[in-house]
Amino acid sequence: MTALRNGRTKDELKSLAERAGRDLEEASALDILTWAAETFGPRFCVTSSMEDAVVAHLASRAHPGVDVVFLDTGYHFPETVGTRDAVGAVMDVNLITLTPRQSVEEQDAEYGPRLHDRDPDLCCALRKVRPLEEGLTAYDAWATGLRRDESPTRAATPVVGWDEKRQKVKVSPIARWTQADVDAYVAEHGVLTNPLLMDGYASVGCAPCTRRVLEGEDARAGRWAGRAKTECGLHG
Repeated sequence: MTALRNGRTKDELKSLAERAGRDLEEASALDILTWAAETFGPRFCVTSSMEDAVVAHLASRAHPGVDVVFLDTGYHFPETVGTRDAVGAVMDVNLITLTPRQSVEEQDAEYGPRLHDRDPDLCCALRKVRPLEEGLTAYDAWATGLRRDESPTRAATPVVGWDEKRQKVKVSPIARWTQADVDAYVAEHGVLTNPLLMDGYASVGCAPCTRRVLEGEDARAGRWAGRAKTECGLHG
């Protein structure tokens, strides 16, 4: 087994993740993030789609100056990029923007225009999955904003688990939260949220693949509407 830079092997990290998932199941989101910051130090980061900045805000309280990683796919709504810029300006975080190897124009030249319509899985792989995997190489653990109530595919999300694909500890501190919990935290702390959430969007992704949700639909119904696809590949 190859030891990582902090001295832990992958097997040790996996065991640590599984144990923490059990031990921290009932812990607060802030306590979970404090554990992650104390355990991994600079080899821990937060990823954010800038739908809201709740996890980034929580992490900045647990670990001021924490790395917050944002994937700029080239297809984001202007409101999403604006939320990212505001987070970097007002929060005690180190904002890191990852970009795909190819610009949208370069991808169009190689694969043809509007790849997201013809092969959304490939588009997500090129513009999301690969850049994130490359961007996470410096970390042993990463935090996400996944919640169990968002969709059936996320119902079993552990608060701390093992990301087998990336061989990293995956922290989901608000996994047990409901939308009401998120709203209450945003209101209490004045946390930045994407303006699109006030305009009929319940989940915000790339502009070509995201629509407003209809009454009665779940939060992610507006992503890849009309397709069987429900995830971009970052979390499954």
